[in-house]
Amino acid sequence: MNISVTQTLIISILVLYVGTFLQTHIRWLSKYNIPSAVVGGILCSLFVAIFYTATGHEITFDLSLRDLLLLVFFSTIGLSAKLRTLADGGIALGKMLLISVLFLVMQNIAGISVASLFGASPAYGLVAGSISFAGGFGTAISWGEVAREAGLHGATEAGIACATFGLIAGGIIGGPLAEYLIRKNKLHRSSDQVNNLNEIESSIKLIPVTIDGMLGTILALAICVSAGDVVNQWLQTKGLGLPGFLTALFVGIVLTNSLDLFQKELNSNAIRLCGDISLELFLSMSLMSMQLWTLASGIGPLLTVVLVQIIVMALIAYHIVFRFMGKNYDAAVMSGGFIGLGLGATPVAMANMDAIVKKYGPSPQAFLVIPLLGAFFIDIANAMILRLFLSLPIY
Repeated sequence: MNISVTQTLIISILVLYVGTFLQTHIRWLSKYNIPSAVVGGILCSLFVAIFYTATGHEITFDLSLRDLLLLVFFSTIGLSAKLRTLADGGIALGKMLLISVLFLVMQNIAGISVASLFGASPAYGLVAGSISFAGGFGTAISWGEVAREAGLHGATEAGIACATFGLIAGGIIGGPLAEYLIRKNKLHRSSDQVNNLNEIESSIKLIPVTIDGMLGTILALAICVSAGDVVNQWLQTKGLGLPGFLTALFVGIVLTNSLDLFQKELNSNAIRLCGDISLELFLSMSLMSMQLWTLASGIGPLLTVVLVQIIVMALIAYHIVFRFMGKNYDAAVMSGGFIGLGLGATPVAMANMDAIVKKYGPSPQAFLVIPLLGAFFIDIANAMILRLFLSLPIY
């Protein structure tokens, strides 16, 4: 059964409504800040799996709009990134990059250990390590094809399965850990931060979302996506393949700061609104389209490696990220986001942090550092560490 792109959009919005309803009426979902898209998306994927088991018919969603939503979301991050703000995040970003390098090494060691436990090649451990979890679906598919050509049968399927479970785990674990850190340490935003944010929020509220403002934002987003694709194609001719969302993000940074030079500004509320909508719909479509029945055959090893990676991720977030980043409110929010980033993907990290700040208040530093880390730096670090592990004489 094929679901068209418009029908997929309708279902994804309904899934968000269902997730929001359940989060509102089921206490533990709101208490532990489980994102609405995660709640509704997993519920929908379970329904699809039950339908497939009962009838033998597969429901296939047209996800062409999902890829565009991802580009739009990262474009909004770029359009919101002023150079003066990026400079402010320098030290914190450097600290998080060092933590990420340690985490990527630990994630691959954990994956190789589990693969060896089940008598599989250590190369499968890399697939069950940073390739699939920190790398996400795109990295899992691309590296899985390389592994398949090298003789590792089923590497792509295993990578997709790990990325799927990681996406779910990252959305479920991140919020509760941040909630625990905030409650245990009785964390609050500093008075200076509250005052600054109140001033910012007051000024933002004075900016209405007009038709002109929204049209200008849509035009800017279209330029980011289109120009980002052109830049990406040019880089590929030079042998430098980058994710499409990354080039869209950088075009957004260049565009918004170029407008600043001419004392022109985009409507910040319109940018924020477009970013929120694109993120929620992207997550909803990603999770509701998961084919859970494809994971049944290797469920034992998969659950084992996911459990191990969750433990590794939680320990690093709790004992290293939170402590190293200052043991304050921003550090707690970043810990929740880092779990979503390390197990799932940047949108999961953003959803985790969004659920937290809606309850406890904004954390500008977290929303600056985590997206930059996930959009660029962690991919470069992951590629270098994977090459280091592949050079080891253990395969």
